[in-house]
Amino acid sequence: MDALYTAVATATHGREGRAVSSDGKIDLALAMPVELGGNGQGTNPEQLFAAGYAACFGSALGLVGRQAKVDVSDAAVTAEVGIGKQGEGFGLKVTLRIELPETLDEATGRKLVETAHQVCPYSNATRGNIEVDLVIE
Repeated sequence: MDALYTAVATATHGREGRAVSSDGKIDLALAMPVELGGNGQGTNPEQLFAAGYAACFGSALGLVGRQAKVDVSDAAVTAEVGIGKQGEGFGLKVTLRIELPETLDEATGRKLVETAHQVCPYSNATRGNIEVDLVIE
């Protein structure tokens, strides 16, 4: 694959540090969530992954909608990223909740969502590695 764009970010001190993008547009304090024993005073990698996946999947849905000549501009994608023990380490699971326009019939909506799941770079990166559930609402 030839990259069309490369994002660069640096994190220091792991989950209790700071994440900064090379262009300075992201400069965030990181903190463990309270549920994992932290103080919750910053964002965490799971939130950042959820935001990126939701935005990316929404763009993929828009692309396949335009290709099918179906307006999905009012769609919304919510990504829920869970972290938990997996073997000796930790693993992630994702639920994507896709709200489609009410004017869209169920079969067309399902087909667009499934096609977007094949197009989205995050979906392609996680396929076979992370459990991803698609929920159409």
